[in-house]
Amino acid sequence: MTAPRRCFQGFTLVELLVVIGMIGLLVALLLPAVLASRNTARRSACSNNLKQIGLAVHNFQSAVGIFPPSFVIEPGNALNTNNGSWSVHGRILPYIDQGNAYIQVRLDIAWDDPVNQSTGVPTMRIPTFLCPSELNDTVRVDSNGQPKVYPLNYGFNFGSWFVWDPQRDRGGDGSFFVNSRLRPVNFRDGLSNTLCAAEVRAFTPYFRNTVDPGPTIPSSPEELAVLAGGAQFKLGAGTNQNTGHTEWPDGRVHHSGITSVFTPNTPVGYVHSDGRTYDIDYNSRQEGKSSTQPTYAAVTARSYHPGLVNVVLMDGSVRAVTDSINLTLWRSLSTRSGGETVEHSTP
Repeated sequence: MTAPRRCFQGFTLVELLVVIGMIGLLVALLLPAVLASRNTARRSACSNNLKQIGLAVHNFQSAVGIFPPSFVIEPGNALNTNNGSWSVHGRILPYIDQGNAYIQVRLDIAWDDPVNQSTGVPTMRIPTFLCPSELNDTVRVDSNGQPKVYPLNYGFNFGSWFVWDPQRDRGGDGSFFVNSRLRPVNFRDGLSNTLCAAEVRAFTPYFRNTVDPGPTIPSSPEELAVLAGGAQFKLGAGTNQNTGHTEWPDGRVHHSGITSVFTPNTPVGYVHSDGRTYDIDYNSRQEGKSSTQPTYAAVTARSYHPGLVNVVLMDGSVRAVTDSINLTLWRSLSTRSGGETVEHSTP
């Protein structure tokens, strides 16, 4: 007697390959949309951070009568501490829901003074100061591997190139500078035509403390690289060796500012002795480190959003500025009283 034949149902190899191919096609079609959606969400959150920062700056001005200075020091004196006076970021803490941190801050002494260090404020991660797209959202550590300070992703507008002259106590043409006491009336170009802050990348390589470069703005990244040669540098293969924009409490331009020497995301390449090319910033003389030498700076606005940076203007409005913005227009946005006519556009 012959046993009944059993019928086995299943996928053939060809059918299985077809299914796998269809799944791969769907992934290929959907993944860019998912990534784009995530990028859009991060950019939106970044814009909201800048909106909060712009509002905090105005609330500070309403309460105190002036916009916050970038740094406070007695003219003609040079600080002996490593980092010096508190940044605009530190001064606006009570206006961004960080009032408890602000209560612990002593603005009359350096942020890295033991008194301020004992409060733990510098090692606080302030979410409003960090873009969700930042690749190095991590605490900077000291030489012993201990947490020292958190970075930031929003630099305040220090102007086009010249930052501060300690002999004359004269600041640059931006919205913030050392010992500034600016009011809305001082912005003759209009608050809506002047940058307040723009995005920066954390852990940026930079050069500092060179010979006086003079008032002429470098015409190219190559020219700036020549100025940087022979200067002190903070760069290297390790993340913690590149320390620009890593100290949110520090009021110096290479940590808490931007200038408009170059348009957003312009590569400023410097070939170092280790054979690597670094995208650098430049501060000719750290504010507060000399009682005679002025400070000039090329600190470029940078982001991880493809093709643009988010900015907030002095009237509190937030905009996206493309990398292709005309350099003259970009510099016009960075000056508070340059007399330029600015037309805004949205990418």
